[in-house]
Amino acid sequence: MIDNPRSPRVRAVAKLAKRGARADTGLFLLEGPQAVDEALRYRPELLVDLYVSVSVQDRLADLIALAAAQGVEAQPVRDNVLEAMADTVTPQGVVATARHLSSDLDAVLAAGPRLVAVLEEIRDPGNAGTIIRAADAAGADAVLLTGRSVDMYNPKVVRSTTGSLFHLPIVQDLELEPTLDRLRAAGVTILAADIDGGELPELGERLAQPTAWLFGNEARGLLDEHVALADASVRVPIYGHAESMNLATAASVCLYQSAFAQRARA
Repeated sequence: MIDNPRSPRVRAVAKLAKRGARADTGLFLLEGPQAVDEALRYRPELLVDLYVSVSVQDRLADLIALAAAQGVEAQPVRDNVLEAMADTVTPQGVVATARHLSSDLDAVLAAGPRLVAVLEEIRDPGNAGTIIRAADAAGADAVLLTGRSVDMYNPKVVRSTTGSLFHLPIVQDLELEPTLDRLRAAGVTILAADIDGGELPELGERLAQPTAWLFGNEARGLLDEHVALADASVRVPIYGHAESMNLATAASVCLYQSAFAQRARA
């Protein structure tokens, strides 16, 4: 039982909310039963430590049993200890630490990707996590983040993925232009999501080809020089009176439109 919220171990877990600590340790923070369950089912080798509040042990008995079956012991902690570890204001009774994933661009390209999301200067953790989740749901082969985007291990990103972080390759800290060049050399068409582009429905059969969608900053979108790196620029039309569309929502539409077209062709 860990009962001291100011112990060195508790502080070390809490520090993983900071990028520097994550970089130094090669670990990141997982919070909540859903994220931990997905890690145990899909990437159990990544889990290092699991902490469960004594007040929810009975309710999380299945999760604790799954962890034990994967060789991970759930360590009981007082509620105030788990609160000190967690990044959220109202944690859900379980926190874990996990090793960084080991995906790289070479492996993504070697697998012959047909649908990829590329994130350039996505700064909002919620948007980044939601796009990763949407890419996973649409059956994308990878998500690539440039070095100007938010850290994929930011606790808010991790929570927003609701476990999708463990379902598909995610590579970060890439340089945009050489990454797009390598995708194109692998036979992947680059489509930039841009408000001044052609309308998405007009692409038709082009969407059935291997495609990488390029998404830009929430506030200003893609820079002109980045749009110029794509094979075409595309916008999601707004048929109603909304002034604009949330980035993650627009990205979901684009990814699913490609997924529909590719599966219709298969």
